[in-house]
Amino acid sequence: MKLAIAAIGKPGRGPEAALADDYARRATLAGRPLGLGPLELLDLEPRKSGKAPEAELILAAAEGAHLIACDERGKTYSSRAFADHIATLRDQGERRLVFAIGGADGLDESVRRAARSTLAFGPQTWPHALARAMLAEQLYRAVTILSGSPYHRD
Repeated sequence: MKLAIAAIGKPGRGPEAALADDYARRATLAGRPLGLGPLELLDLEPRKSGKAPEAELILAAAEGAHLIACDERGKTYSSRAFADHIATLRDQGERRLVFAIGGADGLDESVRRAARSTLAFGPQTWPHALARAMLAEQLYRAVTILSGSPYHRD
């Protein structure tokens, strides 16, 4: 199952972008034997501002995929439960899983409606570059949990 993080905006060249890239690379390498990956980081830049143009880009990037909306009101998972959820989707035959991170004003309601589920990193609002890096790390962690690697310790 292919994985993607579709995020509004460019992360720039800061440490958060480097961290997300590193975890995406790690997840891709470790996930191949498990039928997970590659993990693609999609930086979406709308030509117009606002939630509606952002939603169009997210929905286009997620066409035909199982969409999970990242939202502070979403469901929280332990790392092991998150890994199990991804494995279940893979085992059910999902071919592509896309996680959506909205712009500064969050996700448009059309993205929430199109999403099959939601994911939260708690009730706080996180900067997009950090949310992207945190999600990439959790996807890498999920892959390592599923492979039995000692990276994750309960």
